[in-house]
Amino acid sequence: MTAYDYVVVGGGTAGCVVAARLSEDPAAQVLLVETGSAIGPPAMHLPVGFPLITAKEIIWSRWTTPQPGTLSRSHHWPGGRVLGGSSSINAMMHVRAHRAVYDGWADSGAKGWSYPELLPYFRRTETAIGRDPALRGVTGPVWAAPTTQLDNASLTFLDALTEAGHDLTGDINGERQHGAFWCDLAGAGGRRQSAADAYLVPALHRPNLHLATEAGVSRLLIERGRCTGVEYTSFGTVERAEARAEVIVAAGTVGSPHLLLLSGIGPAAHLRAVGVPVLADLPGVGANLHDHLLCPVVYAAERQLTTSLGFSTVSALVHSGAAALPDVQLMLLEAPADVAGVATPESGHTVTFAHTAPASRGTVRLRSSNPDRLPLIDPNYLADSGDVSAMLTALDIAREIGRMPAWRQWGARETAPGKGDDLVSYVRGNAASFHNPVGTCRIGMDDLAVVDPDLKVHGVDGLRVADASVMPSIPNTGVNATVLAVAERAADTVRRDAKRP
Repeated sequence: MTAYDYVVVGGGTAGCVVAARLSEDPAAQVLLVETGSAIGPPAMHLPVGFPLITAKEIIWSRWTTPQPGTLSRSHHWPGGRVLGGSSSINAMMHVRAHRAVYDGWADSGAKGWSYPELLPYFRRTETAIGRDPALRGVTGPVWAAPTTQLDNASLTFLDALTEAGHDLTGDINGERQHGAFWCDLAGAGGRRQSAADAYLVPALHRPNLHLATEAGVSRLLIERGRCTGVEYTSFGTVERAEARAEVIVAAGTVGSPHLLLLSGIGPAAHLRAVGVPVLADLPGVGANLHDHLLCPVVYAAERQLTTSLGFSTVSALVHSGAAALPDVQLMLLEAPADVAGVATPESGHTVTFAHTAPASRGTVRLRSSNPDRLPLIDPNYLADSGDVSAMLTALDIAREIGRMPAWRQWGARETAPGKGDDLVSYVRGNAASFHNPVGTCRIGMDDLAVVDPDLKVHGVDGLRVADASVMPSIPNTGVNATVLAVAERAADTVRRDAKRP
């Protein structure tokens, strides 16, 4: 067994940040263990590459259980299975949640996680040239800026949004966090910048930073209530790595609870039912799962809109009227989406909408004690009637955008939902994951919390979780920018604790 000070499980967004930051201390030996490959295909590095990546190469191909709330459909939940994780395959959007989301975390028991307390970590992640330096970073690893490639689709969409009363904000990550906006993208020199590119690659020269890729962690090693390391399989060989100080699990909203459950940390009754010995009865492990749903409004057009990336980097965060924060996100795709029972137009576009404050909660659970079997993922979509009502309100907002004069030059005409009057069935039949799951190892001090505000797992020493799974509630937009800040704060906390006598 090889010994390190820190073992970081998962080389996705959070794991890259944590491993890179902890290895800044030359006295700390750090091992980063990643299930996937160290290097992806060339398309992964291009801004337009993410739809072109062959799934089997670098993507987890996970599916949810059939969802009663979406007409018993199963939903594809892909994730990055490569260094950089989902930041290596996503749409590169670098957008924070509204400050009220983080203040809500603190109010719910995540002490120290309010917006003012997280702001220094957001700033630490990024270089955002020309923005307010009191709110945006100026020396961080991630280069965050809107695209310089203007296109007719984005400009038309922006006109339609402003015509509908959603004024442009100069920086959605700045003071005014609602309205239409140009998305900041995580990129530099015309290329994608994943968390691996930004954090890990510049640190690889350090002799104290060690990588184990194509290495699947099967369980955490726990002795007398303390996590002492991990067991993983690399190219058919079972290996063990000892952690003298801590293990930090950063395997994501699905992967982190899956590993805890496999290791005997979770709801006792569930663990016994699948034959896993109970080492720590933590009923909240794998609970509180939630995600955004995205749904299309499809238009035929006489002239085809074009974008530079396949989607518009203009978006909007707007108020439905049901919440204090903006809880509807609007986006534009340059192609018409396929809708069951409706002919797909030869030319056209799609306005998509998402309700970004869902109340429905689901679970991640083990299929069996076999670590090679993917877990059961049940987000429990649209189980809460309020989520259905909110999606219908978001649909109305999106359709209003589609009726604005800006589209006249394109001859745009709505084809779906069109004249159909069963809008509830339309939403249930066409909503799909926005790929922003969170919450399965929630921060808090109550009986269903999994980690404390320092991200230490309740009841198990030497173990933390640091990724989207710890978020008590979902950001009102994409999660990657928030994961970067969570990981920065986690690394800071680990280093602080290491200095204590």
